[in-house]
Parts: sequence; structure tokens; C-alpha cells
Amino acid sequence: MNYSTIKKTAVAASLVAALGFAEHAQAQTPTVFGGRSQYRTWSIGVQGGITTPNVLVGGSNAFGQKVGYFQNKVGEYYGLTVRKQFSNLFGLELEGNRGKIKTYNHNLSGPAIENSRGAQSAQTDVNWAASLNGVFQLGTIDFLRRENAVNFYAKVGLGVMAHNPVQFANNDFGGGEVYNNEGKWGEEIFGDREKAGDRDNRLTGFVPVGLGVKFKLSEVVALNLGYTMNFTDDNLLYGPARTDYKGKFANVYGGLEFTLGSRDKENLTFTNPVATLYDELKDPSLRNEVEALKQRVSTLEGTVDQLSKDSDGDGVSDKFDKCPDTPAGTPVDGSGCPIKFPEPVVQNNATQGDYYAPIQFEFDSSVLKTESYSTLDKLAKEVRDNNSSVNLDGYASAEGTEAYNMNLSNDRANAVKQYLVNAGVSASSVTATGYGEDNPVASNSTEEGRIQNRRVEIKVK
Repeated sequence: MNYSTIKKTAVAASLVAALGFAEHAQAQTPTVFGGRSQYRTWSIGVQGGITTPNVLVGGSNAFGQKVGYFQNKVGEYYGLTVRKQFSNLFGLELEGNRGKIKTYNHNLSGPAIENSRGAQSAQTDVNWAASLNGVFQLGTIDFLRRENAVNFYAKVGLGVMAHNPVQFANNDFGGGEVYNNEGKWGEEIFGDREKAGDRDNRLTGFVPVGLGVKFKLSEVVALNLGYTMNFTDDNLLYGPARTDYKGKFANVYGGLEFTLGSRDKENLTFTNPVATLYDELKDPSLRNEVEALKQRVSTLEGTVDQLSKDSDGDGVSDKFDKCPDTPAGTPVDGSGCPIKFPEPVVQNNATQGDYYAPIQFEFDSSVLKTESYSTLDKLAKEVRDNNSSVNLDGYASAEGTEAYNMNLSNDRANAVKQYLVNAGVSASSVTATGYGEDNPVASNSTEEGRIQNRRVEIKVK
């Protein structure tokens, strides 16, 4: 086992320990960043109120009158809501309502509605209205109070309503109908009633825009008060009207909202992120666990430093080094002891040629070691003096693919050849060949054997 393996093992162990400890801390203490699952996010509501044919932004009603004041004729309006809160700032709400909207000619002597049959008032029955609203909560972050008991919000959405307007010749909405298209809606073309359809209600798109406030009554129930302006692009909202009139109405409502889910979880609608964060940071148990985690990490770092200490610089840590005083740069085995290679022997034998010890290389390297220079200088002098030739056979250990090791062994042989050529040997006198993993001189199953197999053999002729 070499130093890099020891270091990786120790670091992996420290990470596993730290993650395990952090997971234990999370199991013991609620976390600020635990996601929506730590809150209650679903709620349903019931509401009721009144409608008016005018809105805060002003304008005029279907009779052409300016409506800068509150009309004295109102209609009832009631419904249900289902909401999903995605954060302390935003939620989506599905809202459904039904009711009545009433408008009239405030001045009885004034003109009747354009395109009508002398109508002085109108009542629109909203069979149903459904919209999907984005709800934006305001002022949920509070640095002065721990809990939010009052919650202001704004909403905007898009919806569809099914309605049928009825117009009357007087202002009491009780008789004298002059217009009622019930059972005739569907395929109508304005001004051509011979092509009327057979539906009881007209479908109209609308955009609700509103403001409201919620009061927290308990962990489950909240009082909800609000005002919504509803805008359409329909001049038949109250029946035939001025051609430039676009139907609109407002509703004022109050109701109760019920939060769903376990009472052990906080309601995300009323949560104060500042208070939650403060509680987490000031929790003594969390601080103690963080300090304990720091101690464990410090201990692990000390262990890693101890394991990585290598006094003699041979690449094997002191804890596993059986030969602690090995000179720097000496090839060593896994236990830190020098690897013994055969001494260079020159045999003056004309049939066998002269023999030199193999040139050794580091793992995955074709760079010559400095300790090889003396052997190669002696070889270069012999080849020059005797006009000899030399074969260089490069090899690699068994790590990696065969194709990669073939290229590596060839690079090693050519590195030796280049040294000899630089030392004055003719390039034509040197043959460099790579044999990859072939002909191992020791077992590739041990580090000692693999070190010996990373070599270039020299054959002088």
C-alpha cells in the first residue's frame, strides 16, 4: 500500500464519518434548509361576500354613468379555495365562486342602455366562476416579532365564468324583463339573434386582481378578508350595453381558511424565516454537535498527517516503512526497503555480446532516472569505441490496457536510444523496440515485481 492509497483511504473515512455525524445531527434537530416537507403547505378555504359593478380604478358602468362612488345595489358572492404554498412569499390558489352582480341607472330619468329595449337595470347570475391565482405574500420577514399573526397578500390570476345577464325596465330587479338570453347562448353573433345557441350561460374569461389580509386564529384556522377586482373583455357581462364598455365587477369577501397536515409542522403561510434561522443558530444542542464535529474532523486531520509523514522521502509513510533511513531517490518496494538489482556486468563474449543491467522507470513514465546516466554513458563509450550496435527492448508492467502499455514500452526504449544518440552514438547503430507487457521478469501481482518489469533491456552486439 503506497502513500496515495493511504491518503485516499483516510480522507474517504473522514468524509464518511462526517456525513454520518451530520446525518445524526439532522435527525436530532429540525433544519432551516429542510425544504417544504418540514412545513404544512396545503389549505382550503370557504368565503362569502358581496359584489359591486364598479372597481377602485374607476370608469363607468353599462349605463354610461361614472361610478366613482359605491353603488347601493349589491349582489351576494360565495365560494371555495384550494391553495398550495411554495414558499413564505408565493403560492398558487384555485378559486371557485358563484353569485349575482347588479347594476342600474342611478338617475331614473336618464337614458336607457344602448342597444337595449329600454332597460334601466341588469342582474347577472354567475352560475360558476373558476380561476387560478398567483398569491404573493407581503411582509412575511419580521425582525421584531417571532411569529406572524397578520399576513397581507396580493393576488392576480386568470379565470373563466359562466353567467347569464337579465335586463329590466325598472330599478327594482323584480319584473319587467326586457332581455334574457337564457337557453340561447352558444353560437350567437352579436346583433343576429336568429343564430342563437342552446346554452343557459355565456362563457367569459376574466382576470382577477386583488388584495387581502389574513389573521391567524390558531395553528389550523385563519380569518381571510379581501377585495378583488375582476376585469373582462366582454360588453355583454350585463347584457347589451354600450359598444365601448368592457364588463367588470368587484367582490368584497370574508372567510375562514383551514391549513391541512400534521400540527407538529409549522404553517408555511405564517412562518417567519428570520425566527426559524435564529432558533437554529442559537440551539445549544446544535452548537454542541457542531463543536463535536469540529473535534472529530481535527482528529481525523491529525491522523491523516501522521499517516502521510515520510521522513526519508522514499514515498512510503513512516508508519509502514520498514527501512526508515533509505536515501532519497532509491527505488523501494512497498515496505520502503531498497530493491536490489543485479550489478552491471560486462561480459567480453563475442557470441553472446556484452550485458548491462536493465534501465528502470517509474510507474507510467518514460523519463530516464538520473541514476541510469552512468550506465548509459559507459554503454555509449563502448559502442563508439568498438563500432558496435545495440538492441533496446522496452517493457511495461501490467497496469492499464495492453495497447497503452505497448506505446509506453516503445517510448521507454526510444528514451534510452535518444540518450545514446545525444552521447555520440550513431542512430543507425541503435534499434529500439517496445514489447508491452511481454516477457515479465517478475510477477505483476506484487509491487516489487511490477517495479522490475518497468524496464529497458540492453543487448550489445
